[in-house]
Amino acid sequence: MRDHPTLKYGEHPGLRFACLLDGRGGCRDIGWPEIEAWKPDDGVLWVHLERDDPAAQAWLRERSGVDRFAVDALLAEESRPRVEDWDDALLAVLRGVNRAGEDEQLLDLVPLHIWADSRRVITLRDKDHYLLALRDTREKLMNGKGASRAGALFARIAERLIRYLEPVIDEFESRADDLDETLLQNTSAECRAGLSDLRRRVINLRRYLAPQRDALYRLQAEDASWLTKSDRTRLRETTDRLLRLVESMDAVRDRTTLLHDDLAAQIAEEHSRTSNRLTTIAAVLLPPSLFAGLLGSNVEGIPFKDNPWAFGFVCLVVLALFPLEIWLLRKIKWF
Repeated sequence: MRDHPTLKYGEHPGLRFACLLDGRGGCRDIGWPEIEAWKPDDGVLWVHLERDDPAAQAWLRERSGVDRFAVDALLAEESRPRVEDWDDALLAVLRGVNRAGEDEQLLDLVPLHIWADSRRVITLRDKDHYLLALRDTREKLMNGKGASRAGALFARIAERLIRYLEPVIDEFESRADDLDETLLQNTSAECRAGLSDLRRRVINLRRYLAPQRDALYRLQAEDASWLTKSDRTRLRETTDRLLRLVESMDAVRDRTTLLHDDLAAQIAEEHSRTSNRLTTIAAVLLPPSLFAGLLGSNVEGIPFKDNPWAFGFVCLVVLALFPLEIWLLRKIKWF
């Protein structure tokens, strides 16, 4: 994913970007020197770091002023979505998803670690990952249409993370529709592979979004003084949207289960038809084979062994057996 041409990233070690909110919906970019000299009275600070970079880890542990236990949680490899209150601050681990383009495959879920208090928001993600939700939030700030407070910034980041999930769920539903139509006409290995891939993607995505839903629910009950009523309302709407997405994923998962059962039934029916055809052919050929085998025995007493027309007679008898057998098989409803 290319960086937006008007935004600069990664100009300082471990720092993707940092900006100082002006309180009117805008911001200005700053670097490590301004971060080191920042004081709460200067305005709300947003720092976005590379979690696995030594420079970012050193700043967090030594100069950020964040509680050391909170720093350990922010830098931990474990990225299951959760929210923890820390005095009047919040520590959150959320996940977002990105697409490299409209026709690209779904990327892995990207973990975002967040520390937020009344005057500062610190976000961290791994060096090789990218989050469109953060880019969009920063673009709004650069255009003067972003958040003016830490609570509003935190709520907007959470909202953007969920917004980028909606096209993914829509694609899952569309793929389920396509598979439903395709399986009515074709049970090829390609269809089976597509169905398995869809089920795997849905299950993997839901595995993280279900706890993320619970984490956002908890945010509504937190006592952080810097979360205003409008911030909580935005978070509640975000939670409701995520709840609908999880329900949609459950529906797609159940639908893929039904499609898998239908596919298994179709395959079993095809195997049964093939087995019936083979059984029918064997039943038709059995009497002529038995008759020919008896006449072909190398023993004394075989009738007509010295007659020149005996072979033709045997052939006529064998041919006459076929319509008789077909009539009998139809009578017992094998055909």
